[in-house]
Amino acid sequence: MKDPEILLHYIDTLLKESNFTRAAHELYISQPYLTQLIKHIEQKLETKIINRETIPFSLTEAGIIYYHYLEQTIANNQNLVKKLTPFVLPNNEVIRIGILESLGTFLLPELLPNFLTKNPNIKIQLSETYPRENETRLLNEQIDCYIGQTPETLNHGLDFYVNGGENYYVIISPKSPFFKKGRFILQPNEYKMKDILQEPFVVSSANSAIRHQVNGAFQKFHVKPNIILESKSILTATNLSIKGVGLTISAASIIKRMAQTPINLLPLDNNLIQIKYFLAVKHSIKQNNGLKKLIDTFKKLKIQPSIK
Repeated sequence: MKDPEILLHYIDTLLKESNFTRAAHELYISQPYLTQLIKHIEQKLETKIINRETIPFSLTEAGIIYYHYLEQTIANNQNLVKKLTPFVLPNNEVIRIGILESLGTFLLPELLPNFLTKNPNIKIQLSETYPRENETRLLNEQIDCYIGQTPETLNHGLDFYVNGGENYYVIISPKSPFFKKGRFILQPNEYKMKDILQEPFVVSSANSAIRHQVNGAFQKFHVKPNIILESKSILTATNLSIKGVGLTISAASIIKRMAQTPINLLPLDNNLIQIKYFLAVKHSIKQNNGLKKLIDTFKKLKIQPSIK
C-alpha cells in the first residue's frame, strides 16, 4: 500500500470513526488488514502516528508530519502529471482549480459541464480547501487558478476577474424570539441589526471567507458576538441555524439547498456584507489556451442566485 491518496483516506476514516472495526467497514476492507497497515507504517517510521489511547483518535506530532508529507506527495504527483501531460498527451491540458468546497458545490456545476464538453482535451484537478490556503497555493504555482468570493481581500500578486454575486440573509428559526409566523423573507429594516447581532450565533470557522465579513458586521455595530458554535462548513452552520441552534448569516445559494422548513430570512444590506465571485490567477504568469478559455467561460456566466 503505497498510494498516498488511499493512505490519506484510510487515516481520515480511522480518525473519524475512532475505531478500527467501524473504519474498516466504512472502507470495505478487513479490520486485521487496516490494523496491520497502520502498524506497518509506524514500524517503518519507528514512531506512532495515531493516538489510540483516548477517544476520539488523534494524530501524534509525528503523525501530523506524516499526514502533511502525504498531502505534499499528492500535490507533487499532481504537479508531475500536469508537467508530463504535454509529452504524454500532447493535445491535452490539465487545469488545477482551487475552490472552497461549499462554494464549489454551487459554482462548479455552473462552470464546468459545458466547458468540459466543448474542451474534451482539458482535464480538471480540484484543490478544495480554505481560501487562504488556495491563495497560497496559487502564489506558489501549485494550482493554476482560484475561484472564490470577496476579491477585495486578495493578495496584490494576483489578477482576478469578477462575475456576479448574491444576497446574504440572517436565518431566523421558529425557536428565535425574532421569528414571525407565516412570513418568509422579511423586510430589510424589519429589525435593528444591532439587536439581531446580539443573539446567539452559529458561524463558520475563522478562516472562511464569509466569517471575515460576519466579524466585520459585529465590529461595525460594536457588538461582542455571542458565538455558541463554530463549524468548518457554512453548510453545517446553515443547517444548524435552520434547526434552531442559533442565528447565522448565509448565502442564497446555500439556503436554497436546504430542506424546506418554516424560517424567516432577514435580507442584509449589501453595504454590510457583499459577495462578488472571482476567478484569480497569478500575476505575470503566462496563461495556456485552456486557462484562457476557462476564464472566458467564467466571465460569461450569469451568477446571481436568489430566493423568492
